[in-house]
Amino acid sequence: MADPGMSVAPYWELTFDADGDVDGPERDRLLAALARSGVRDLIVFAHGWNNDRSTATRLFSAFYAPLPRLAPAARIGYVGVVWPSMRFSDEPIPDFPRATAAASAPGPAPVLEKDTRAALLATFPDRATVVDRLARTLDERPAGAEALEEFGRLARLLAEAAPQEPFAADTLAPGAPQGGPGMFTRPAADVCAEFADAAARLRAPAGQESLSLPNPWEGAKELLRQAAYYAMKRRAGAVGERGLGPLLGRLAQAAPGIRVHLVGHSFGGRLVSFALRGLPAGVRAVKSVTLLQGAFSHYAFAPRLPDDPHEAGVLRGQEQRIDGPLVCCWSGFDSALGAFYPLASRLAGDDRSVLGLDVGALLGARWGALGHDGVRALPGTRACTLAAALSAPLPVSGCVNVDASAVVRRGGPPAGAHSDIVHPELARLVLAAGRVR
Repeated sequence: MADPGMSVAPYWELTFDADGDVDGPERDRLLAALARSGVRDLIVFAHGWNNDRSTATRLFSAFYAPLPRLAPAARIGYVGVVWPSMRFSDEPIPDFPRATAAASAPGPAPVLEKDTRAALLATFPDRATVVDRLARTLDERPAGAEALEEFGRLARLLAEAAPQEPFAADTLAPGAPQGGPGMFTRPAADVCAEFADAAARLRAPAGQESLSLPNPWEGAKELLRQAAYYAMKRRAGAVGERGLGPLLGRLAQAAPGIRVHLVGHSFGGRLVSFALRGLPAGVRAVKSVTLLQGAFSHYAFAPRLPDDPHEAGVLRGQEQRIDGPLVCCWSGFDSALGAFYPLASRLAGDDRSVLGLDVGALLGARWGALGHDGVRALPGTRACTLAAALSAPLPVSGCVNVDASAVVRRGGPPAGAHSDIVHPELARLVLAAGRVR
């Protein structure tokens, strides 16, 4: 708990593996210390994609730093949830100079950076041969559709999941089987061409979009990125439901009266949301949930989908497990969620081509993400700006979409402002959501 590099105290870390199993000694230290700590409000923050524990801890420290002065009388404890995820090194993190994008040749070169390759090997230790072959193929870019098809087959090996697992799903239909992402059932050359087209549109200056189709190999790296992130998405759900949710039940028993506030960035938002599914019956310790650029479907909490009344969000009704509000922050400057997420989601579940469409045409449709336009199709959801959320009390229950574009706005392609979350205004929002004073 005592960490000289941490900005706040008392602070604990909880480490989970890919299956949701928690580090036993860390868990036991938290449970033993919490009851005698005097903590009333416990903030539990799950990171999104990152490549190592040190990056995650630096994020926790930076985000938590303003909280003691913002609520000096509050008795706050802090937890950082560390789980096995990864970030491609070409995705910058504002305010983290050592975690910024790796230097590469000009243009949308598909070469796999050394740091990204190392992260893939660490994240998929049983797929080392596959990662090596993928990296080599990206470097060589062999001619012919057969080479792209082989690349797609190898990338699919990173995204494989058991068919019965619900953790990667965003919506569910009664009796429908859960399969893997449909983008790997289509010709890889077609999928790579669509990703290449989207990447070219993001990088092109306004009004100067090219009319020519880019080389499909320019989209191959994006296909690999989406395969890895599909696996991260599945892990986030498993860690939340199998790991963090049950642990929160034990925590409520060990420290009766504790008020828990869950915070998640990107796939970490999915993790803390799935933790609601894993809460033991009757546990009402979770007093607020704040999602920062949540990287999952804006229909995840929907009781039914607008275009299919027989299909519902995978987290339908879970907001009722919160004894307080669900606050969803979104930003129009998040191109990871505004462009690539809906494209990847559509390719994962729909065989209709989006080649040639304006990326903006995908926004607000079936494939949108929470972190780009907020919770959708959930009756009673309210909306406001970040300034309004900080100037008046938030609702005591239900969902609130908060437009955080005023502060979440920095970052270049391909991720945009997706990781621009270290702001005192967002720390204040966590306190406001939980009524921490």
